[in-house]
Amino acid sequence: MILVVGGAGYIGSHLVKELVEKDEVVVLDNLSTGHREAVDDQAIFVKGDLGNEEDLDMIFHSYPIKAVMHFAANSLVGESVVDPMKYYQNNVASTLTLLKVMMKHNVKNFIFSSTAATYGIPNVNIIDEATPTAPINPYGHSKLMIEQILADFSKAYDLHYVVLRYFNAAGAHESAVIGESHDPETHLIPIILQQLLGQREKISVFGSDYDTEDGTCIRDYIHVTDLASAHILALEALLSEKKSAEIYNLGNGLGYSVKEVIETCERVTGVKSNVEMADRRAGDPARLVASSDKIYNELGWKAERNLERIIADAWNWHQEQRY
Repeated sequence: MILVVGGAGYIGSHLVKELVEKDEVVVLDNLSTGHREAVDDQAIFVKGDLGNEEDLDMIFHSYPIKAVMHFAANSLVGESVVDPMKYYQNNVASTLTLLKVMMKHNVKNFIFSSTAATYGIPNVNIIDEATPTAPINPYGHSKLMIEQILADFSKAYDLHYVVLRYFNAAGAHESAVIGESHDPETHLIPIILQQLLGQREKISVFGSDYDTEDGTCIRDYIHVTDLASAHILALEALLSEKKSAEIYNLGNGLGYSVKEVIETCERVTGVKSNVEMADRRAGDPARLVASSDKIYNELGWKAERNLERIIADAWNWHQEQRY
């Protein structure tokens, strides 16, 4: 049985939907940003808090948990700058509580959802796992702290873990039953699609003078279902003892500019957008593109769905959004 912490959130719920076909799943979520409706009916749902030791003890006493997958984190970069205490409390201190309870119950397999924000503003075009980590905000710092804690726990307590650093998660399940629903919404593709549906007046493009082909920022977008597949492969590697302490990037290895994403959304949907050019945002790198060669070479994973598929699935979800 697998415990998925944060399994009612965007990425967590997509992982759960795939994982229930392979194993029994318990989801722990406090629903502060997640949605109960997003949790697959085959999973056991427990409303509780990552930082509450009693909630965690109850789960480990009640169910034969053999591995934990951790998606429960605050993840808004701007918010982390103005309210760093929230990020260090939830993302770091609460995760320590989870690890403490895992050690108490002798559960030694852990999959951690990390982020490209650990790299900060790298001076390379393609980011691999050897690229130096230098986060520039409390969100990135909080994730990197947990990565360092996991390395220490592995040496001291024989914890087996895989860290997955992913770039821009996007898209929705092909069934359109679950998808991306944030409040506030900060991700580019859903913002574009909301504008195309008439739910926003305009799309703001922050900066058109970057050193890129069309002057707008370039990012690596990865379908959320591809992310889920990578998590399952990582879990299988842990449980079969093929891996014990690894870090992998998850991306498609291709970069798309903001203008390219907008144009692709228009092409897929057949709707013309209303775009406004705005000033750059502080701290936005010109280009963030991942190399996922390591996880391909070691676990056989690569992104299967291209940008058009990401947007088409997201469009289907947004037209029928259920939560």
